[in-house]
Amino acid sequence: MSNDGTRRWRILRGAVCVFVAIYLLAPLAVVLIISFSAAPFLQFPPPGLSLRWYEQLFTTPAWTDSLLVSVEILVPSSILATVMGTAAAHALVRGRVPGASLIMACLMLPIVVPGMITAAALFGVYRGLGLNGTLTGLIIGHTVLSLPYVVATVASSLRVQDERLEQAASTLGAPPWATFRRITLPLVLPAVLSALLFAMILSFDELIVSLFVSSARVRPVAVQMWSNLMGDFDPTIAAIASICFLAALIVLLADLALRGRRGPRLT
Repeated sequence: MSNDGTRRWRILRGAVCVFVAIYLLAPLAVVLIISFSAAPFLQFPPPGLSLRWYEQLFTTPAWTDSLLVSVEILVPSSILATVMGTAAAHALVRGRVPGASLIMACLMLPIVVPGMITAAALFGVYRGLGLNGTLTGLIIGHTVLSLPYVVATVASSLRVQDERLEQAASTLGAPPWATFRRITLPLVLPAVLSALLFAMILSFDELIVSLFVSSARVRPVAVQMWSNLMGDFDPTIAAIASICFLAALIVLLADLALRGRRGPRLT
C-alpha cells in the first residue's frame, strides 16, 4: 500500500473510532446534563440548571446508606479477589500444577455462567448458612464474581514475563517467598493493580447477585438504583448515574496509566 493510501486508511480509521466514541458517550452526556436539571422529573433539554438532585442524593438516608454499603462491600471484596486471584494465577502459571488448564477453566466459570444462575446458586447456599441479607454474604458473592477477572489479568502478565529471572533468583539461594516478593511481584504489579481497580468497578456495579442476597437493611447502591427505577423516579437517579460514570472514568484512566507503566528495572 502506498503512503497516500496508508494516510487515507489512518484518517478513515480515526474517523470511525471518533464516531463510535461519540455514539457510545452521547447517552452518558445526556444523563450528565439531566443530573443538573431544575425540573422535578427527567426532561431534556432541562429548563434550568440546579444542584438540587446532588444535594438530595447526599442528604437522603436511602442513598447515603446504599453508597456506604457499596463501599463496605467493594473494598474487602476487591482486596480478597486480588490477593486470591494473584496467588491462584501464580500457582497455575508457575507452579506446574497438575490439571492447571482444568482448574483455570473452573475459575473462569463465573464469567461463562449467566449471572442469574450464579445468583440463584449463591442464594440457595446462603439459605443454609444464614448469609442472605448480610454484608458478609455480599462480600463473598462479589469476591466470587471478581476472582476470574483477576486471575485472567495476572496470569496473562505472568506468561509474558521472563521466567529465567525467577529461576536465577532461586539458583542464587532465594527462597520462594523472597523470589515472589522481590522479583515476580514487582514485574506483575501493574497488572495486579489493574485487576484491583477492575474488581472494584465490578463490585460497585454488580446488580444481579446483589438483588438476590441483599436485604432492605443491607442494600448496595446498584440495588437502590434498580428500586428507584421501578417506582416514580426523579433526576436523582441521573445524579447517581453521573457519579458512577465519573468514578468508572477515573478508574479507567488509572488503569491506562498502569498499563502504560513499564516494570521496574532490576539492579
